[in-house]
Amino acid sequence: MVWGTYKNGVVVLDEPAKLAEGQRVRVDSEPTPGSTAKERSTTQKLLEIAGVIKDAPPDASRNHDHYLYGAPKREPEG
Repeated sequence: MVWGTYKNGVVVLDEPAKLAEGQRVRVDSEPTPGSTAKERSTTQKLLEIAGVIKDAPPDASRNHDHYLYGAPKREPEG
């Protein structure tokens, strides 16, 4: 494993690595020490706001484009 730091758009390695010229590499990132920002999945973010709107119309999920952007309402299926 090779470690480095991203600076000014370039990954600067902590130590020289024995890599062939043109060799493809995979860069994986980890949180910066002391960082307070949490990485959350999309599912986690959606679950945080699920159920927040208490007074939405009963067809809000089916017709969200209507309520947000004025699109024509969709008729119930079936």
